Amino acid sequence: MKDRTGRVIYVGKARSLKKRVSSYFTKSHSSPKTGLLVAEIKGIDYVPANSEAEALIYEASLIKSRRPRFNIELKDGKSYPYLKLTLNEAYPRLFITRRKIDDGARYYGPYTNVKLLKDALSFMKTLFPLRTCKRLGKKLCMSYQLSECLGPCAGKRDKKRYHRVVEELLLFLEGKRQRLIKGLSRRMEETSRKLNFEEAARIRNRIRALSTLVTKRGVPGPMDQIDELKYVLDLKRRPKRIEAFDISNIRGKEAVGSMVSFYDGKPDKNNYRKFKIRTVEGVDDYKMMREVVFRRYRRLLDEKRGLPDLIIIDGGKGHLTSAIRELKKLNIRHIPAIGIAKEFEHIYVPARRLPIVLAGDSSILQLIRRIRDEAHRFARAYHTGLRRSGITISELDNIKGIGPIRKSRLLNTFGSVKNVKKAALKDLLKVRGIDEKRAKDIIRYFRKKRL
Repeated sequence: MKDRTGRVIYVGKARSLKKRVSSYFTKSHSSPKTGLLVAEIKGIDYVPANSEAEALIYEASLIKSRRPRFNIELKDGKSYPYLKLTLNEAYPRLFITRRKIDDGARYYGPYTNVKLLKDALSFMKTLFPLRTCKRLGKKLCMSYQLSECLGPCAGKRDKKRYHRVVEELLLFLEGKRQRLIKGLSRRMEETSRKLNFEEAARIRNRIRALSTLVTKRGVPGPMDQIDELKYVLDLKRRPKRIEAFDISNIRGKEAVGSMVSFYDGKPDKNNYRKFKIRTVEGVDDYKMMREVVFRRYRRLLDEKRGLPDLIIIDGGKGHLTSAIRELKKLNIRHIPAIGIAKEFEHIYVPARRLPIVLAGDSSILQLIRRIRDEAHRFARAYHTGLRRSGITISELDNIKGIGPIRKSRLLNTFGSVKNVKKAALKDLLKVRGIDEKRAKDIIRYFRKKRL
């Protein structure tokens, strides 16, 4: 809740927003302070949460960062519990307390629901395994054996590692979770480079748990997903226009490519494009992807049209590398491109050795998946349509001025592409629709192919 200047004066959570807000705007109030609060309210913002535990943590981070006046005045610190992080100790602890004193520790709260607070604390212990014992003992505790503590007792005192976890917990409690995930992702890459795969797997599991929590805050609309995508991919600008590419063929035959365009998270079908593969024979998806990407962006440059903010390639690192190679040929280096692998749906980024792993229900992954699937659908539909119409993709498609009708007449007259190659100028001129210029273009094309 905000006052007329836009300053936050109260933060709360509710299962039913309508009921909770309505309860404030009644003829009588439960206390004079509530009446004062209502008199100052000029605006209300809300953030959907996936669970009460998540709402509780988010409420605490907002109270901590914004210090709303009526949260402090309405809650009696002696009656409600706090989360206490003992930063005044060599090996800090996180626990629930009802006493808030000036002792150098950091307090979060107060909270109104002890059960939810305990659930949230239990979740945090799995991600941030700090000690729970009041005094450092000489024996390993049960929490250490359950992997819920780093064991700063009995010789397990890696202070640097312990304080790194404390710093991560601070980011989490203060609502800076995307920053935390990015830091963990960098550390996962470093440990993998050092071949410490066991530690990298542990970090990956923490990232997945955090990603699930972060992305479950309600059901974001397309605009929210675009903003999240910018943050997670560390893009310089908001990816309003996204173009995605896919290849479709059957064992290399009748290969086609597709490009779909999305604007602000929605399909922009007027800008969809189809491509018949011209230069690749046999099964080679990488070369096919290179051809399609090159043709698309060479044309945009020739026509002096705007380029997209992000390119999505259906495929893993190899497909992405192939696409980027063609962009560099065209001196296009400022447009970010990513690949989405089919099997595990990991996100590949050129500058990263390891892929970005998003939770299966991540809204960002859902957006990327939706765009990728649309590119796949469009390519398949084009490929199937060509096969059903009986139009065979051949070398004749590569010759300028030879469309489906002229190609069909050439094949009907000569029986095969092989016979068209051998045909003399006078024979080509007998085909309806083939004038001298087109006949010479056909002869010139096949002569170059033989060289």
